[in-house]
Order: sequence, then structure tokens, then C-alpha cells
Amino acid sequence: MTNTTTYSILLLTLLMIVGLVFFIRASTKDRIETLTLERPVDPLVLLQELTHHFESRAYVLTAAEADTQRVTLRGRVRPSLFLAGFLTALATVGALCFALVLANLWPAYGALFLGLLGLAPLAGWFYWRGSDRDEEICLEVRPSTADSNAVPAAAVTVTAHRDELIALEQVLGRQG
Repeated sequence: MTNTTTYSILLLTLLMIVGLVFFIRASTKDRIETLTLERPVDPLVLLQELTHHFESRAYVLTAAEADTQRVTLRGRVRPSLFLAGFLTALATVGALCFALVLANLWPAYGALFLGLLGLAPLAGWFYWRGSDRDEEICLEVRPSTADSNAVPAAAVTVTAHRDELIALEQVLGRQG
């Protein structure tokens, strides 16, 4: 191969490594979102149903404030063994590609560059360390904007991890 081609491949490989590093960092990022639920039921009934739902998903009630009508639950998020393995495999492939490009550029040190493969398990370790954390869910009852002549309506704002909100919407979709 010509030097121009090899250096072009090196540049593309470095760009791939940058993307891989950002992907691994994003795997531990908090994805907290807010969802507002409006249901034609008593607000306290809806709050109790939501609290029961999250308690069944291993969250524990940590605070209940009557004056602000706010409930806080806390739960432990466990890391995914599959995702840790997947990130390690991606890092292994990325390190192997980088080592091969470097070995092409400097053949005398080719075997040393394969030592980069030893860094691949750090991706799984980084994910595992960053994903094992406590998360909070906040439920807050607000006055509904529904018509006052109709059945009493509840508006509850749920602030939680995106995956928990998706699971909640699926359960509520089956019930409603």
C-alpha cells in the first residue's frame, strides 16, 4: 500500500476510535426525562397506583411530602452483563483495527501494537462502574387542566429514567 492510503486509513481509524470512546461514555449517561400523565381518576388514586407500580419494580419510597403532593422513590440500577460484554467486544475490534493500521505503518513494532487489545476490557469495566448507581423517581400531583364539570381528573408529573417511563407507558397502555 502507498503511504497516502495508509495514512488515510489511519485517519479513518482514529475517527472510529473517537466515535467508539464517545459511545462507551454515553453508555453510562443518565437519561432522565419527564412525563405528564392525565387520567380521569382521583389524583391520590393515580399517585397510589404509580407508587405501587414503581415499588413492584424494586423502588423504595424515600419521601412523601403532603404539602407539595410529591413522592420520591429510590432504586438501584444494575448494569447489564450483555452490554458490558458488547462494549468490550466493540473495544476489542476497535483496538485490533487500530493495532493493524499502526503495524502496517511501522512493521518493526507490529507485535507491540497488539498490546492495545489489553485495553479493551477497560470499556466493560468503565460501563460496569458507571452504571451501578441509585436512581430517583419523583411523582408530583398537579391540578389538572381538564374541565371542572367533568369527572375529577389527575395530572401527575413523573420524572424518571427513560427506560422506566417507557415501561410505565406500556403498563398504562395495557390498562387504559
